[in-house]
Amino acid sequence: MNAMDTVKKILDESFIGTMATVDNNKPYSRYMTFVNDGLSLYTPTSNQTDKVEDLEDNPYTHILIGYEGEGFGDAYVEYAGRVSISSDEQIKKKIWNNQIKKWFDGPEDPKLVILKIEPEAIRLMNKSGEPPQDISL
Repeated sequence: MNAMDTVKKILDESFIGTMATVDNNKPYSRYMTFVNDGLSLYTPTSNQTDKVEDLEDNPYTHILIGYEGEGFGDAYVEYAGRVSISSDEQIKKKIWNNQIKKWFDGPEDPKLVILKIEPEAIRLMNKSGEPPQDISL
């Protein structure tokens, strides 16, 4: 399996990752749930969170996704991207799942926004002890 296929497989099978934003020139990371469509990532959040404020000031993020905790050789993805904040009902319905029910009343909840992340750089890490592999976009 080539690096791009491995990245796609990781994004298709991984739903939890860390997402960093910047506030006052300092990075802040938090665990988020992700859904992908190809190489684009989507994650739900409240429009009343610090991360939304951070992203309005600086729309760039860095995400780590796919690490399974197996140790050395456990492949994961480093993902740098630009975020857009969407209230689009179609996107909300598209990514709605039972996990989101814990925090929101439904896809029409006015607090629910979707962060759409478009990749600017993707790197496959730790694949069987191989050096990092940059994915051409």
